[in-house]
Amino acid sequence: MTDVPPLAEILETARVVALPMYTRFRGVEVREALLFEGPQGWAEFSPFAEYDDAEASTWLAAAIADAWHPRPDAVRDGIRVNATIPAVPAERVPDVLARFDGCRTAKVKVAEAGQGLSDDVARVRAVRAEMGPEGRIRIDANAGWNVDEAERAIHALAPFDLEYAEQPCAGVDELVELRERIRYLDIPIAADESVRRAEDPLAVARAGAADLLVIKAQPLGGIRRALDIVAEAGLPVVVSSALDTAVGLSLGAALAAALPALDYDCGLGTASLFADDVADARPHGGVVSAARVTPDATALARLEAPAARRDWWLARLTRCHALLDADPS
Repeated sequence: MTDVPPLAEILETARVVALPMYTRFRGVEVREALLFEGPQGWAEFSPFAEYDDAEASTWLAAAIADAWHPRPDAVRDGIRVNATIPAVPAERVPDVLARFDGCRTAKVKVAEAGQGLSDDVARVRAVRAEMGPEGRIRIDANAGWNVDEAERAIHALAPFDLEYAEQPCAGVDELVELRERIRYLDIPIAADESVRRAEDPLAVARAGAADLLVIKAQPLGGIRRALDIVAEAGLPVVVSSALDTAVGLSLGAALAAALPALDYDCGLGTASLFADDVADARPHGGVVSAARVTPDATALARLEAPAARRDWWLARLTRCHALLDADPS
C-alpha cells in the first residue's frame, strides 16, 4: 500500500460490532470487529485483542487497501469451503456440521488446552462417521503440540484418513523434524501461524517445513501482498479466515478468487460459527460467493458493540493508523 487516508475519513464511517458465536472458538464467545467504508466499499479491521499495535497495523493496512483500492480480477465466482469443527465434545459434532450446508470437507480443531488426545480422537471419529468415507478431514492444532506429541497424535488420527495436519508445532525447525518423522504416513503438513505471524512468511517454504500454506488476507496486509507470498513460495495454498465477519470473509474470498490455482477447499465458511452477522456469508451447497459484501444497516445497529468496547477499538485504530502514517510502506 502506498498511501494512507486521513484518520478522520476512516472514523467518519467506523462501526464496531460484536458478533455472538454458537460455540466458544479460539478462546472467544463474542467476536468483535471494526468496519469502515471507503471509495471501493466496506472493509474490516479485526486483529485479535492480544495482538500488539505493530502486528495489528498490518491488519489495518489490509483493510485500507481493500476499502480504497480495487480488488484484483477474479478467475472464479464461487469458492468451495470447509466446515470448521471447534473443540466440542464428539456428541455435538452432528449439530455443528449441520450448520455448514453442503460442505464436503471439515477442519477439526485439536490440541485444545485442557483436553487430551482421546478427546481429539473421539471428535475426529465422529466427523468421519458423520461425513462418510468420501468426506475430507483436516486437523488444526494451532501449534499446540511439541514434536513428540504431534507425532503420537497424528499417528493416532491417521486411520481417519487425514487430508493434512495444520500447524501441529510452532517452530519451523519443529515442522521440518515432524515432517520427516511422519513421512511414512503420507499426511501433508500445512503451515498457518508460521506464515501469518512470522517476520519472514516465506521461511517455512524455504526450509521445506510444509507441503502447503494457509493464507489469510488480513494478517498478511491484504490481497496483493498475499498473492506475492503465494507466488514466491511456490506451494499449494488454502485461503482461510481469521474468524472474520461477513465483510472480512469477502476479502478472503476475493483473494481465493484471484489465485491462479486453488487445489483445496478454503477455510472461508466460518460465518456458520456465528449466531448473527452483519450480512449472510454462510456457505450454500458448500460454496461462498467471491462478491464484495455490504453490511446490512439493521444488522450494524443490532450488533453494535457496547460503548466501552467501541472506544477501545477506536483508540486501537488511531494508534495503528499513526504507525502506518509514519511508515506507509
